[in-house]
Amino acid sequence: MQILRWVSKVFLICFAVSVFSVSVEAEEGSQSQAPICFEADRVSLLGFKSKILKDTTEILASWVGRDCCGGDWEGVVCNPATGRVTGLALQRPDKENQMYMIGTLSASLGNLHFLEVLVISGMKHISGPIPESLTNLNRLTQLILEDNSLEGSIPPGLGHLSLLKTLSLNGNRLRGQIPPTLGNLRNLLVITLARNFLSGPIPPTFKNFTTLQSFDLSFNLLSGFIPDTLGKSQNLTYIDLSNNHLSGTFPISICSLANLQDLSLSHNQLTGTIPDQIGSLKSLTSLQLSDNKFIGHIPASISRLHNLWNLNLSRNGFSDTLPVIPSLLSVDLSYNNLSLGTVPDWIKNKQLSNVNLAGCKLGGNLPKFTKPDSLSSIDLSNNLFTDGISSFFTNLSTLQSIKLSNNQLKFDLSEVQLPDGITFIDLHSNQITGSLSSIINNRTSNFLEALDVSGNHISGGIPEFPEGLSLKVLNIGSNKITGHIPSSISNLVELEMLDIQRNLITGTIPTTLGLLSKLQWLDVCVNSITGKIPTSLLGIKGLKHANFRANRLCGEIPQGRPYNIFPGSAYAHNLCLCGKPLPPCRGKNQAKMGQ
Repeated sequence: MQILRWVSKVFLICFAVSVFSVSVEAEEGSQSQAPICFEADRVSLLGFKSKILKDTTEILASWVGRDCCGGDWEGVVCNPATGRVTGLALQRPDKENQMYMIGTLSASLGNLHFLEVLVISGMKHISGPIPESLTNLNRLTQLILEDNSLEGSIPPGLGHLSLLKTLSLNGNRLRGQIPPTLGNLRNLLVITLARNFLSGPIPPTFKNFTTLQSFDLSFNLLSGFIPDTLGKSQNLTYIDLSNNHLSGTFPISICSLANLQDLSLSHNQLTGTIPDQIGSLKSLTSLQLSDNKFIGHIPASISRLHNLWNLNLSRNGFSDTLPVIPSLLSVDLSYNNLSLGTVPDWIKNKQLSNVNLAGCKLGGNLPKFTKPDSLSSIDLSNNLFTDGISSFFTNLSTLQSIKLSNNQLKFDLSEVQLPDGITFIDLHSNQITGSLSSIINNRTSNFLEALDVSGNHISGGIPEFPEGLSLKVLNIGSNKITGHIPSSISNLVELEMLDIQRNLITGTIPTTLGLLSKLQWLDVCVNSITGKIPTSLLGIKGLKHANFRANRLCGEIPQGRPYNIFPGSAYAHNLCLCGKPLPPCRGKNQAKMGQ
């Protein structure tokens, strides 16, 4: 999905760039000195600037002087012949950086009557409503106000902007229903209202979008049926209505969209079967219908989709087996009513990148993939596999993620030869024996970020942790691990979750644990740990969950947040812990006990 969203984003930016290019070419072609910007437009821009209380992007710092069209006002584009502002594009240059603007959108933007492109994107903290005055911008072709914190409802008057080709309001906090008046925007090519709190139905007026190419209403609270009139938008290439509360059946009219490439209806409440006509979507590359209430067979016509590379039908009620799909690279059939018994031969023999068959009633030995060098992710969890681990990882050189949890696998960890580039390992709730040192040692991949071997029969001690590991999640709970927590735990500088509960661990909590500044989850309950809870743990500022219950700890609980506000149950059944949230210590002696 990230790739699909990136493609959509590029599509939006291309429109804005095309308009800006016209302005630049006109400026280069002008033989006379361009006039300075129209004074009313300059005042309107400064009105916008005045409502921005903080600007860490420093874009608005360039807005000085009387000529907003001279090229020095960042993000401002003018018509060189008239000096009127035709474009305003304020975008955070990199989504990963922390730059932002704090403030609101000024109504003065509605006075830029010659504006054709308005982009205020990724500023994070621009809040308040979308100004009603924007409905006056009747020359506007691109309105992109995404990834801010805008609130309130979508102004119905935006439906009067008849020239609009791109409308993107995604990634805000907009509420209420989608105005039916938006259906008047007959020239729209792209509409993106995703990641808001919009509710109610998809307006039936959207049947007017005959030129629409990209349609994204995902991650909202929309309800009702998917309009069967969606099939009238014959130019659609991208539809994402996922993560809503939509109900009803799969609209057959969608199957008439010959240009449709990406369709996601996942995480809704859709019922019924997939129509056989789905085989008509010859251009389809990605089909995601996961987490609905679909039933019945997977239509054989789906095998005619020769461009389909990504298929996710997980968490439904489908039965029968999957037809062979020639071009498939990624398949997810997890948690349906499939009783496959074994992994289908065509999946084992095909060059795939992702195979997800969790909860498909598979059993026996783990499968052997005949073209393993392309696989990056495998999920065979919640099945009935018993053996085959010794040869399973052979030649899986590109594997990054493996989930084999909740099976009946019996093996010693020493039998496992993990690929060098693996980042995620989940083997919890099996019958695995052996020592952790078979996985965590000086040869452990620096790429490994998550390891879950909880709920097994692993014994021995916790090994020393070498420097340079990238582990973010370490869950070794509910085993038979003995010994102490090594002080080298501090080498796991990226660790966010540490769970060692329900083992046979003794010794004290090392003070070096407090060096794990990124830790958010800590569970050491039901062991035999002694001593105090070290005050060095106060250095972990972002801790959200901690559990020290049922050990042999004593002394004063660190008196600082968050330890003194965790529930008392997090410290219950120890020898003599005291201090908030437990009763206060009785004198200095009790407070110092455990040292």
